[in-house]
Amino acid sequence: MVEYRIDRRSGVATYVQIVQQTKQALRLGLLEQGDKLPTAREVVEATAINPNTVLKAYRELEREGLVEARRGLGTFVRKSLSSTPADSPLRAELDAWASRARKTGLQREDVAALFTAVLDEQFTKGDQE
Repeated sequence: MVEYRIDRRSGVATYVQIVQQTKQALRLGLLEQGDKLPTAREVVEATAINPNTVLKAYRELEREGLVEARRGLGTFVRKSLSSTPADSPLRAELDAWASRARKTGLQREDVAALFTAVLDEQFTKGDQE
């Protein structure tokens, strides 16, 4: 089951953080088709956010066709976004790289900016070839 972590200082709307974290769990294979998402009550208890915020996030995920609400049963994953499992060798390499970056004194935002720049270069280059 996914555990949501809300960063109140991020500037990203809380419901968007829930949507993003759910999609990340789907991409990493941590959530798969048929899995049940935590109830709104469980998310509220774990994060101290408004229940309507959770419901708004779940409605957005449902609108995108990723989950479906089953009355009286909960919200379930309809489809996975996973193409690379969470235990992929690429994840281990990225983990080692991030560890080295942190040891050199880079902050989270620095690492994110560097990684985003490389992603942009690689995926733009790949689109042009």
